[in-house]
Formats: sequence, C-alpha cells, structure tokens
Amino acid sequence: MKTKKIEGFMQGVFLVSALTSVLAIVLICVFIVAGGLPFVMEYGCGNFLLGKNWTPSNTPAAYGILPMIFGSVSVTLGAVVIGVPIGVLTAVFMARFCPPKLYKVLKPAVNLMAAIPSIVYGFFALQLIVPLMRQFVGGTGMNMLTVMLLLGIMILPTIIGMSEAAIRSVPESYYSGSLALGATHERSVMRVILPAAKSGILSSVVLGIGRAIGETMAVVLVAGNQPRIPDSLTQGVRTMTTNIVLEMAYASGQHREALIATAMMLFGFILLINGIFMLIKRKEAIR
Repeated sequence: MKTKKIEGFMQGVFLVSALTSVLAIVLICVFIVAGGLPFVMEYGCGNFLLGKNWTPSNTPAAYGILPMIFGSVSVTLGAVVIGVPIGVLTAVFMARFCPPKLYKVLKPAVNLMAAIPSIVYGFFALQLIVPLMRQFVGGTGMNMLTVMLLLGIMILPTIIGMSEAAIRSVPESYYSGSLALGATHERSVMRVILPAAKSGILSSVVLGIGRAIGETMAVVLVAGNQPRIPDSLTQGVRTMTTNIVLEMAYASGQHREALIATAMMLFGFILLINGIFMLIKRKEAIR
C-alpha cells in the first residue's frame, strides 16, 4: 500500500515536470509571436525578411533583416563544416581507438570545454584568433571566418559527447560479426559501428547547429557587427542574436517590436531545423 502511494506520488511529480516543460515552451511561443507578429504584418513580411537595410534611427526607419539572416546561416554552416568532422572523428577515436590512460585525460578535457562560459570563448578568440586573422588575412581580424572558427570550436563538446555515447551504444555483436567476416578493426569501426550510430551522431549535429545559431556573447566580440551582407569571408558580419543583444537595451516602440520579430524568426529557424531532423529520423526508422 505504501509502495503504491509512493509510486503514485512520483508519477504526479513526473507529470508536473513534463507539463512544466511544455508550458514553458508554449509561453515562450506565445510571448514571441504576440510581440513580433503584429510588427511583421504591419511592416510587411517581404520587407522585413528580404530587406537589406537595417537603419532604425533613420527617417523613415528601415528594418530589413536579410543581412542578419545571411550572417546567422553562413556562420552556422561554416561552424558545422569545421566542427562536425573534427567532433565526430574525435568521438570515434575516444570510443574505439583511445588508450585508457589518454582517455582519462581527454574525456575530462572535453567535459571542461562544455562548462566554459561563452564570454570566455569570446575573449579567447579576441586575444588569439583575431590577431592571427589580422596578421594573415588583413583587416581588423573581426570577420566571418573568425566567427566560423570560434563557433566550430564551441560546438565540439556537444558533438563529441553525444557522438561518443551513440558509438558506445552500438551492440558489440556488430563489431564482433564484422571481425569474424574478416574485416580489420579500422574497417569494422568506420563501415559498421559508425553507420549504426548515425542517428545519435545526427542528433549531436542538430544540437551543435542549435548552439551555433543561438550563440550571442562570444560572437559579439569577434564578428565586427556590421548589418550588411559581406562580400567575402574576411568582412564583418552581424547575426540575428547579436543584432538583438546590441540594440534591445535602448530600443523602444517599433524598433523594439522589430527586434522581437527578429527573435521570432530565429525561433522559427530552430523549429525548422528540429522539424527537418525529425523527418529524417522518421524516414530512417521506416527503412
């Protein structure tokens, strides 16, 4: 009888926790949509999304966020190109090739990377990557390429941790069967274990994309924060997140509504990425 009461109480606790999470998401959606959608309808969706000028202090003011959309998407793709191969290969090494003594050092180091605050990463890039860019590329060193390198480093802990867990979760019988058929250790890992863990690896990539596209403080320090579409990787860029954080403190009226609408579009990008990921996983499950 006592056990049933405890089980019933814990079920209630779990239900409240789940409902709290759902309620938080719903409230965030309602707040962002209620604050941003009226401005988009008034200003014009095409003018807002495809406009190339962001000049809130001009008369009349312009609130085109295409440069910020381009900045967010481009630096995120660059971070994925840099971070995903390094992260996945590091996870493969740690799960299947790393000596135990080295693993005892490498694993805590990766976990420590995940615990470092974003602003510290920003200072690191400001003191090391920016001067190197200034020396070898030219300009101020605060450009798209710098941001891509920084975000590529910042998403590594997420990709490495989740990818390693996915690789270790593959049944050992897959590996043993591959060896029994005559495959080498390296071939068994790369051709059998890695494909079997692709669902978990894909999850790590999606979370890494979410981390990169939503990063703010580190990007503010090294992006150059120029609200225009750059012509090359060596020019400054402004993302949607940095646009919000730079101007929200003094924004008011329509300017503030435009920033909230920018946040709504950013939230929409995150939902789109997760939706695509769910469709891919569903197709994989059907196969």
